[in-house]
Amino acid sequence: MKHSKIGSLMVNDVVSVIPQTPFKEVAKLFAVHRISGLPVVDTDDKVLGVISESDLVLRQAGVSPESESLRSARPAWRSPPGGGDRTESTADTEAQALSARELMSHPAITVQTHDTVAVAARIMAQHRVERLPVVDAEGRLVGIVTRRDLLQVFLRPDPDIRREIVDEILAQTLWLSPGAVQVHVIDGVVTLEGQLERFSDSQVAVRLAQQVDGVVSVIDKLTYRYDDSRSRPVRQTPPSVMEDGGHGGTPWERSL
Repeated sequence: MKHSKIGSLMVNDVVSVIPQTPFKEVAKLFAVHRISGLPVVDTDDKVLGVISESDLVLRQAGVSPESESLRSARPAWRSPPGGGDRTESTADTEAQALSARELMSHPAITVQTHDTVAVAARIMAQHRVERLPVVDAEGRLVGIVTRRDLLQVFLRPDPDIRREIVDEILAQTLWLSPGAVQVHVIDGVVTLEGQLERFSDSQVAVRLAQQVDGVVSVIDKLTYRYDDSRSRPVRQTPPSVMEDGGHGGTPWERSL
């Protein structure tokens, strides 16, 4: 099966900054380009980190860089580090002194163009991020992909989904004859119906169908003639002493 690659979904024209870019300039880029995050790169376009809107807001509020768990653990009424009340002018002065280097989250979590949508989705879920810079083999920025970009895979037409399941899974992988399994796809929901030879074949068919790009869910209506899930190999017992003619020990023990 061919899965959609990040290279086909990513945005190629990426707004980025260098570590020395001031806070105000970063905020301006967010507003002008209507984006919620951007990567920080060095002179070779290698990704150093990522800045999100929340990074700007937290810095403006005087929250020092720390883990999300510590941020959430701090009571809302607590003063920022250093104590005391922060006036609007104080916050504005501190913001001007900050650069992208102090604002960014690092090291950057990235993907490559050949990674699949599933890989990118798992990384986003694991690290709780909404966007991922896309880099080449040397770590240079070539694009960016967001959660919204990943959702494009679910816009795949139903006939395309059905064709892949029938041709690549049922025919080429499971070697089933045409018509052995009826495949229906409505709004990305796949229904598999028919009778297969073995239980394991039905499980493989369902699992592979779930992995097809654009599939929302799979309804399993498959039956089978033989339940091979109950088959267990018979464990062989080494020959006993009596079977060995009374010489004692097994053949491999006597050979030592």
